Amino acid sequence: MGFVLPKKETLEIEFKSDLKKLSDNELIDAVVAFANTSGGDIYLGVEDDGTPTGIHESHKDFTQLAAFVANRTVPPISVKIEPLCDAEEDTMLLLIHVPKNRSIVASSSGKMQRRRIKGDGTPENIPLYPHEITSRLSELSLLDFSAQPVPGAQYQDLDPIERERLRSIIRSYNGEKYLLELSDEELDKAMQFVVTMEEKLIPTYTGMLMLGRKEKLKELIPTAESAFIMMRGTEVTTNESFYLPLLAAIEKMIDFVAARNPEQEIEQGLFRMSIPEFNSRAVREAIVNAFAHRDYTQLGRVLVRIDSDGLSVSNPGGFIEGVTYHNILSVEPHGRNPVLADALKRVGLAERSGRGVDRIFEGSLMYGRDLPDYSESTSTSVRLFIPRGMPDKKMVALISEEQQKTGVPISLNALFVLNTLKHCRRMSLGEICAECNIPEAKLRSTVERLTEAGIIDGIGNGRGRVYVLSAKAYKDPAQYVRQTDIDGIRYSELIIKLAQAKEYITRKDVVDLLHVSGPQAYRLLKKLENSKQLIRNGNTSAARYIVAK
Repeated sequence: MGFVLPKKETLEIEFKSDLKKLSDNELIDAVVAFANTSGGDIYLGVEDDGTPTGIHESHKDFTQLAAFVANRTVPPISVKIEPLCDAEEDTMLLLIHVPKNRSIVASSSGKMQRRRIKGDGTPENIPLYPHEITSRLSELSLLDFSAQPVPGAQYQDLDPIERERLRSIIRSYNGEKYLLELSDEELDKAMQFVVTMEEKLIPTYTGMLMLGRKEKLKELIPTAESAFIMMRGTEVTTNESFYLPLLAAIEKMIDFVAARNPEQEIEQGLFRMSIPEFNSRAVREAIVNAFAHRDYTQLGRVLVRIDSDGLSVSNPGGFIEGVTYHNILSVEPHGRNPVLADALKRVGLAERSGRGVDRIFEGSLMYGRDLPDYSESTSTSVRLFIPRGMPDKKMVALISEEQQKTGVPISLNALFVLNTLKHCRRMSLGEICAECNIPEAKLRSTVERLTEAGIIDGIGNGRGRVYVLSAKAYKDPAQYVRQTDIDGIRYSELIIKLAQAKEYITRKDVVDLLHVSGPQAYRLLKKLENSKQLIRNGNTSAARYIVAK
């Protein structure tokens, strides 16, 4: 067999038997389901258990099969078909590559399908229902659900009390001040809280979510639920669910966390610093992000939970197309609900640059704590976990001293480098690059600035150069000495071992072995010569060194 079949079916892989000729409708349904999910591969001529049995005679003209698929899908799907030949079994299979589509796909008969994973871990194709179309288009950034008018809503459903709350937030959080000068109707239009339909002002989903009266909000947008939970061990001490306009809900959740967020004082020179367990700015950004980017077409709730491990903020709706928990810090900011997100930025609650996630990570890194974690997010929900942890006093002092010296906050990339070196101790530039997921050009300049500032130290030259935190970051100076001097101890051992393995060694051999400069290699060899461990023959850079008998 000149190819390797997957072991089992997954969300992106499906086996289709073709012994009795796979029906046209079943093939098209499978293609449509893949196109409406994540794309994938259909192995035609393979049984459900992974046994290859070959394709039907009518499917051997795979060029015609690709044209058939395009003619029976709307919009047309261009699949790539690759023949797979099993010489041992004398069978032929077809691998049909289905691309992920940037719009909703249907069969020519109007049937829409999508794929999902069942409870037992196996995949299946199921109908794509009308109410799911809006969510799918939002994920693809083809529709802004938050900008749509709310069916059955009236202008009177917006609460004047919530509008005053909005004005108060603009003042408190340094929002766009000119909004305060507008009349109520002008404000609602400027913020896209309303649209004009048949000469009437109708609230949009953003308008109802931000300013809607509580009773109308629950009636018209039943998905706009919020909750917070407090756990002590396995015991639930607080569990409250509520339907509130976003501004009121955000304030309530921030107050809930603040009341359960103890602070620790540490000394910094002549001053004392109060460091909360959860950075208040990071908490605010996490909560605002959950409301701004949740899928309001899905049932569920924005949930804030505090337990002995840390703080969790979760919301219905997976990451938007192109965003994963791996690239969340580097991908271009874009969201599911642009109008709603823009409204939260303009009033001052959300980060104006759209990089609120940077603030979430900064809130932990600046105190030397473990990183926030999005890895428990799924295709249907986003979950952020901020772990508890004692602040690293040395790291806090190091960062605070640098910020006071330069007068500007330390960059997020620099914080990542410091955090990585704190945990891994000694790393090359390439290792830091891989760990931090920062482009090498940016990383190089960040590392150079940190080295010049005396926050980290570089050891060695060229490809062998590694970096460690400076002595100021270590509680015990012996830890720093062990990190920086270990090479000096081992270099002599490695040189002697190489000399024993060869008839002789030269300065170039030492340069290649230790990735040090020529002068450094000479000094190391000279030291071993003076200690009578090596004998030198010759007086040039090509001098040969042998082990003393």
